[in-house]
Amino acid sequence: MNRTSAARIRAALAPVAAAGLALLVVATPAHATGGTPTTPTDLYNEYQACSTDQAKPLYVAGRDGLVVEGIPGHTDAGVRWVTEQFRAWPLSDPSQVITGERGYASVGNEAATTLGGLNAPLLNGETYAWQARTVDADSGAASDWSASCYVTTDDTFPSAAPTVSSSNYPEGQQNQGGAPIKLTFGANGVSDVAGYEFTWFGTFPVGGVSSVGEHGIPEYHDPYVTSPNYFARADSLGGSATVNLIPPNDSGYLVLRVASLDRAFNMSQPTTYYISVKPDAPTVTKVSNSPQYGKDATFKLTPDPGLQAASPVVSYTVKHLGQSQSETTVKASASGIAELKVTLDDPYSDILLVTSTSANGWVSQQQWWSTGGDTSPTVTSDVYPENGSGGGAGVPGTFTFTPKIKGAVSYTYSINWGEGTTVKAGPHGEAQISWTPTDSGWYALEVYGTTKDGAQTAPADYFFVVN
Repeated sequence: MNRTSAARIRAALAPVAAAGLALLVVATPAHATGGTPTTPTDLYNEYQACSTDQAKPLYVAGRDGLVVEGIPGHTDAGVRWVTEQFRAWPLSDPSQVITGERGYASVGNEAATTLGGLNAPLLNGETYAWQARTVDADSGAASDWSASCYVTTDDTFPSAAPTVSSSNYPEGQQNQGGAPIKLTFGANGVSDVAGYEFTWFGTFPVGGVSSVGEHGIPEYHDPYVTSPNYFARADSLGGSATVNLIPPNDSGYLVLRVASLDRAFNMSQPTTYYISVKPDAPTVTKVSNSPQYGKDATFKLTPDPGLQAASPVVSYTVKHLGQSQSETTVKASASGIAELKVTLDDPYSDILLVTSTSANGWVSQQQWWSTGGDTSPTVTSDVYPENGSGGGAGVPGTFTFTPKIKGAVSYTYSINWGEGTTVKAGPHGEAQISWTPTDSGWYALEVYGTTKDGAQTAPADYFFVVN
């Protein structure tokens, strides 16, 4: 697993294999110094503080080498650049020394290089000690080596996917939603599992990312501490972990993927756990008059009883999809009920998408409500029937426009999508026109209504043939 951020990637010289502990000093231009280099401080490996306890090494994936760094120092305040050298060796064979260095290292700031990698791969399952020292690039004088840091390489992925079980949301049955989902992850017999990673989104996030602090000192973020929504530490090495999760939303069919992690954050194959949840969407009821395009409508939102019992609903999120679109959060009463007004402004259909949110953060399944109505006027003709033929050139026909909604005050129509003509509606919202074709053939009449509030209905298209 990659546990670094882009900000931590630095240019480094390629590591150089060596047979002994002696290192080649590369001279670099510098002013005449009077001081001496000092042993590097703030030693980090893989952007985590080094362990000086041989019995408690840091576990790392060594397949790409080991990133090591420290802050070089010098007693001469005028020295800006030095060389920082590193060496590492396996405890099983201290003669097999791997070396690397960072030239033009800035005094007082972290300087890094990579030990191992393609040129001198680290052995899997080996514990290494490593040290750093500062070299005066002008005089060649070197500081003492630092105290040893210890790492153990682990390039072996956990051999089995984890076990996953739930005491209150078992697989194979529908479960009442609302309560946190209690899940237990097991190592499935893998002895070096240190924790677990899980996700509702299909892909696993990157854990253990570092940021950079003052003087370039890494600030490692332990994912088990900083990302409890994705990571859980095992209660012991090779042990289990129990979590209580609230899914980001309840789709009715929840899918959780879980993987085991060893101490080097190598990931196992994932286990997929399926959770079926009973319908728990809120009820949406229109309590004002019949849906009227261009008017405010009042809605009552009522929680699912099972969900309300598991964790009281405290609010609703309402997405209005109409001619305009909006998202509103409405606070619920103590009983979980709420009301809101929405302006129905879509001539085709207004849609409300509503979810409830419980006190513990559970987001319900989504309720869908729609006006489901067609606002376009109805068109009829005594001479020229719709999708039929009649009359003839020079034969007048009457066309009647009838509203499907209240409040129509006029109609605007056109023949074959020409210039529109507006006529007033009668007291019952109806209008009638007389039209005489000049030629036979196929015709299209398009008409829309306008309400007293200025809202335009959807257009009606009426097709007919003149004999």
